[in-house]
Amino acid sequence: MALDDNQLGSFLRTRREKVDAASAGVVDTTRRRVTGLRREELALLAGVTSWLRTTKTRS
Repeated sequence: MALDDNQLGSFLRTRREKVDAASAGVVDTTRRRVTGLRREELALLAGVTSWLRTTKTRS
């Protein structure tokens, strides 16, 4: 059973919201509008690039 984009996005968002930036070792120098890690921060910690997601969204 495959998840559609909206379900997958919701799942990933809920997981990112559960991780505090400070506890993940991310230095936060800006104000956050939402709780949790940003996509770019998660990608950096995971050792992957968020380029594909950004490029796919823009096209």
